[in-house]
Amino acid sequence: MPGHQLLNKPAPADITLQNQDGVEVELGSFIGKQPAIVFFYPKDETLGCTKEVCSFRDSYDIFHEAGATVVGISADPVDKHKRFSLSNRLNFPLLSDVKGEARKAFQVQKNLFGLVPGRVTYLIDREGIVRDVFNSQLDFDGHVKRSIKFVKQNHDETNE
Repeated sequence: MPGHQLLNKPAPADITLQNQDGVEVELGSFIGKQPAIVFFYPKDETLGCTKEVCSFRDSYDIFHEAGATVVGISADPVDKHKRFSLSNRLNFPLLSDVKGEARKAFQVQKNLFGLVPGRVTYLIDREGIVRDVFNSQLDFDGHVKRSIKFVKQNHDETNE
């Protein structure tokens, strides 16, 4: 499975991408400091991607309460991310990976005959280790459900 090579290994953190406001965000500013949900999606303003980001938006309080950071990454440029974020009232950053450096570092491959960028979610613990990888092009809700389960388990373990 693509991306599973990173399972139980340190997540790539030495990458800097611009968010929807054009501000540079270094992945290391949150990876290794708190639980992190890093999800790659194919394209802004498509049906599946809109459903996925809105599911993350609607569940954001669960992630926030667990102290987790959520970021979405696609190859769309900053201005397109800005429109997409505003039109869907997103409450987490979208990072622009125009050059594909994050996608390459996280080993996210193209799906559907190599034509569509992969949809993969990485669940990273507070030490910066990838603890789970969810790779599904069509199970949009599955990415959020798996992420919620991860942060709840991670949060419960640190509060025992």
